[in-house]
Amino acid sequence: FKFAVIKFNNVFLLAIKKPQMKFGRILFHFYKPENYISMYHQEGSDTLYVGGQAMIYVLTFTREGVRDLKIPAASDQTAIDTCKAKAAPLELECDNFITIIQKVNDTMIVCGTNAGSPRCWMLVNETVLTDIQGNGQIASASDISPAYPSQRSISLPADGSLYSAMSSVAGHAGSIRRTFGSQKLLKTENVWLLNPQFAGAAIIPSSQKYKEEIYFFFSEINKTARVDEEPYRARIGRICMVDEGGIKALLADSWTTFMKARVMCGAGNTQQQYNNMKQAVVLTAQDRRAGVLYGLFSNAWGRTVICAYSIEDIDQAFSTSKLKGYSSPFIGSRPGMCVRKNSTTGGHNDIKNLGVIRYHPEIEDVIRPVGVAPLDLPTDDQITHTVADIVLAVNDEHYSVLYLGTEQGKVLKVLHTSEGVFIISQYSLFHNEGPILNMAIDSQKGHLYVGTAMEVQRLPLADCGRYGDTCRECILSRDPYCGWDRARRKCIAIPPGYNRRTSPREVVVQSNTSIFLPCPVRSFQATYQWEKDNCIKNYPCIFSGDFCVLGPVVDTPLKEGVFRCMATEDGFKVEVISFRLVNNGRLLAASLASTLGLSLWLAVATLWLH
Repeated sequence: FKFAVIKFNNVFLLAIKKPQMKFGRILFHFYKPENYISMYHQEGSDTLYVGGQAMIYVLTFTREGVRDLKIPAASDQTAIDTCKAKAAPLELECDNFITIIQKVNDTMIVCGTNAGSPRCWMLVNETVLTDIQGNGQIASASDISPAYPSQRSISLPADGSLYSAMSSVAGHAGSIRRTFGSQKLLKTENVWLLNPQFAGAAIIPSSQKYKEEIYFFFSEINKTARVDEEPYRARIGRICMVDEGGIKALLADSWTTFMKARVMCGAGNTQQQYNNMKQAVVLTAQDRRAGVLYGLFSNAWGRTVICAYSIEDIDQAFSTSKLKGYSSPFIGSRPGMCVRKNSTTGGHNDIKNLGVIRYHPEIEDVIRPVGVAPLDLPTDDQITHTVADIVLAVNDEHYSVLYLGTEQGKVLKVLHTSEGVFIISQYSLFHNEGPILNMAIDSQKGHLYVGTAMEVQRLPLADCGRYGDTCRECILSRDPYCGWDRARRKCIAIPPGYNRRTSPREVVVQSNTSIFLPCPVRSFQATYQWEKDNCIKNYPCIFSGDFCVLGPVVDTPLKEGVFRCMATEDGFKVEVISFRLVNNGRLLAASLASTLGLSLWLAVATLWLH
């Protein structure tokens, strides 16, 4: 809530302003600046947890505004005294900054810097902080939370455990650890990481549970850098979630599946490289090792870019690449692969594989971006934070949408397709200009949460009303969250389940059957063509009355696949109708097509389409 003093009949009144809700956006103002904030949001919830300085904000967003609950989380006095005695980098940092808020199973874990002596608690009933008890193993709080908020850390809950990545600071080695849960607590060997600065982590799913992995994204010190080179190299580290450590003599408390690879972001092999990875987000399929990694990189001059990578390419590299410094053939299974629990026999080959991973965890293959170069973003704004979403648009295709927070407090909404990138819209959200510090996305409910040092705001992912009042403006926005409603004549958010109702009409075709696909012509100023399986190849059509018809010709076998009729008019393209052909079945339309002439088939199709 905001306060203002107003004068009425010579009497000064204290007025309370409710959080603003402009175009579906809702604001919450901190009562004091929060220069470091952490966020936790569970998909489908209206509650956002924000960690600040000696405070946890539990914010519940409703149509009426924001209900906020503040939970004090002060440092121990002993820790504060010790911190000040050590002459901390900033006396301001001798406080408890909440750096980690994560839910593991039913346990809400909260960790903070505690004035340089990190400490963790459980948050009970969303109101009380208590010591963690009886909930499985937990590592030292200093392995989960940084000692100072300027030290970057990453935490990721997965399969009942918490994984933590701690950046290097002040001579303390960085690490990747399993820090909480029923599984064995493991860590990286110190020699595997060279002063890492972590940028993100993501679960990489698999249809086989035991093959699920976690990728960690970070930058390392490049000891061989020339004077004119940046002293960083970007990396991807990877571990298997079923990893339970080695044997007593080798890697007993360490990962046995850790591998890492170099990541390049730049134009080919030119000097224009971006080696410092600042943040990373991953979009993956539900149960397949496929998807895209978006990495935010910077160079020595502070310029930021986004590079995109194929998860399939990365997986292929980890599965097949040679290991740096190791030239002997592998005996038995490849070192570092994910294997089922209890499948290790402890034999000679397994011990040798542990030795290979211990001394040769890096692969030779370099991970390069899709399209070789960074995304061609038409902006020079310095990017501070990014989140991403996969959107199923009305044409039944999936699109990547990036939300990029900037140093100037703006948010750029960016569409990424195989054809390139396009800035859909730009938001200048905040009254108090300042860098975007953190963001969280809720694909299920369609919300984006954005935080600065002064405010947290929620806005809709489908902010369709901003695109004007015509079909043309709606379509040209290229916003996959939005579509033109003919009945209401307005640009609206695509309703949940819309694509399930408008999926391609299935036509089951018998073998040796000729079939003609009709497309109603709604505008004779438009150009019509057919496309198959969303590919680039186009197919011509035959005009017959009010229909654009696709029939079987030599280079257009109508056997199986999805065929879409696309109309292009005045610079933009829309899908008119689509069919999914399936072989060897029975359907009235299929048998009709084999016996009736084109004109009669079109007459039947006309009735069907309406």
